[in-house]
Amino acid sequence: MSRVLIVGAGGVSQVVVHKCAQVPEVFSEICLASRTLSKCERIAAQLDRPIRTAQVDADNVAEMVALIRDFKPDLVVNVALPYQDLHIMDACLETGVDYLDTANYEPIDEAKFEYKWQWAYQERFREKGLMALLGSGFDPGVTNVFCAHAQKHHFDEIHQLDIIDCNAGDHGKHFATNFNPEINIREVTARGRYWERGEWVETDPLAWSMSYDFPEGIGPKKCYLMYHEELESLVLNLKGIKRARFWMTFSDNYLKHLEVLGNVGMTRIDPVQYKGCEIVPLQFLKALLPDPASLGPDTKGRTCIGCLMKGVKDGREKQVYVYNICDHQDAYREVQSQAVSYTTGVPAMIGAMMMLTGKWRGEGVFNMEQFDPDPFMEKLNLHGLPWKEVIF
Repeated sequence: MSRVLIVGAGGVSQVVVHKCAQVPEVFSEICLASRTLSKCERIAAQLDRPIRTAQVDADNVAEMVALIRDFKPDLVVNVALPYQDLHIMDACLETGVDYLDTANYEPIDEAKFEYKWQWAYQERFREKGLMALLGSGFDPGVTNVFCAHAQKHHFDEIHQLDIIDCNAGDHGKHFATNFNPEINIREVTARGRYWERGEWVETDPLAWSMSYDFPEGIGPKKCYLMYHEELESLVLNLKGIKRARFWMTFSDNYLKHLEVLGNVGMTRIDPVQYKGCEIVPLQFLKALLPDPASLGPDTKGRTCIGCLMKGVKDGREKQVYVYNICDHQDAYREVQSQAVSYTTGVPAMIGAMMMLTGKWRGEGVFNMEQFDPDPFMEKLNLHGLPWKEVIF
């Protein structure tokens, strides 16, 4: 029986709250907090059990500390913006509470995806006997656990890793993003980066592509090489890794809109002056685009996210593909969110469950692949994200 404070009230948070509420034997009391109280109250009204709601500015450490001391949670689940990670970690350190998030910290003025800022908290969390679990979403998150599962059960060494993320859904909009538009567009327009024989290799944004034939009727889709933060920890924690890449599918329509918006400066993250006011073009664009949380009723199709791994076992070459397929409409029927939010929110709940039940424990800052994958993989099957594996 544990108390959990969930910070943030967007599409992913909606899933996390629903899924935590479904497991009262672990999450006995829930508090949902956000800068906008009405968003918390809207989510709370969807549930079959009462939860507490609160208003908090996650950038304000003093406000976070006051809320934590008032509610007294056993764990803080951060599903707010990545810019706010360090402030929430500071509040957890000050109050002596464990921490979990789904995405690594990003400086607000630069699209830079690195764990160095959060890894720097290692000694501070360890000295206080606290645990911080980073990236407990799908990618990062489940993909890290898929790799740990394969390393434990299938390989002596994993030499090649390709994480392949396909959203084969359609929301019917001319242009919309399936999660926070600001974070999504910063990620997609950043330079590509992959690991090759002991060093990072950079590419121009979306300059590399391949076709991949996805299972269970989804079929061939064009995938683009990107940089994704889970690669940074995986290349440190996988035995024998020689090459690690991340791929994501995009429709031609999405890429054409993104190209035009970039050409006219709407994806810039530096401030510009307009009629005496300072605005950030990408933040203004975010205000114009559909809220990802509103896309659920109209989104149809499936996602497929998995890890294709090649390596050796007992001296023989081996290839394993571990993946999940999630249906947008099934997700909406259960938690009133589309599958992109669902595939991030469910693993956040499971990661919290691992910590609160003692299945995963440690002192310091950890990435997902550093723990035993078996209990997490078991819970994926029980809580809405069943996985399959193909051995070649």
